[in-house]
Amino acid sequence: MSTDGPDVEHEEALAVGESPHVGRFRVDLATQRWWWSDEIYAMHGFERGDVVPSAELMAAHKHPDDRVEVDHVVRDAVAAREPFSSVHRIVDAGGTVRTVAVVGRADTDDAGEPVTVTGYFVDLTAAQRSAGQAQATEAIQAAAASRGIIEQAKGVVMAVHGGGADDAFAALRESGSRREMRLRAVAEQLVAALEARQPEKGPLTRDELDRLLRGTEA
Repeated sequence: MSTDGPDVEHEEALAVGESPHVGRFRVDLATQRWWWSDEIYAMHGFERGDVVPSAELMAAHKHPDDRVEVDHVVRDAVAAREPFSSVHRIVDAGGTVRTVAVVGRADTDDAGEPVTVTGYFVDLTAAQRSAGQAQATEAIQAAAASRGIIEQAKGVVMAVHGGGADDAFAALRESGSRREMRLRAVAEQLVAALEARQPEKGPLTRDELDRLLRGTEA
């Protein structure tokens, strides 16, 4: 099976390398304090220090036609403790309408209660100009749906190999390219192998993980 397809570009974007079109966010649910990376300030037409990120500021910049739908998606995601994604429009400080994808998840404490929401903004405005709104929206939603399992697989690679998220993502992509598998399929296979592992065997070793990434038995 070929690794090419409409979701590959956006899966790379969601890995969050050094891209002006991808930014990270975090919100503390107890205090409702938000943190944005510089890229998200820029998407909204600001620089760091111009404004303080907040739910009210976010609401003010959502396109009026999309506001209710987006709020509903985030509330449901927090309640379900599951990853979420939304493609919608924002209006920046200069009045420019931008199309963004927001991908994130609710992080829980030891008791299973949601304490933070973390995730990414992806600016799709240029992609929509070149590919059209329907195609861009379909592609990013497909990539976002994969994000939960991909994040789990990246976490496994980071825990065993060390290194950062970019290195883990590269290892998964290399495995998929070598074996002619999509990124999501590689991630699903790795997570399934870990879940099927007998508890008495303990955590994966580096050698076992490397064999899984090569597609041989661990």
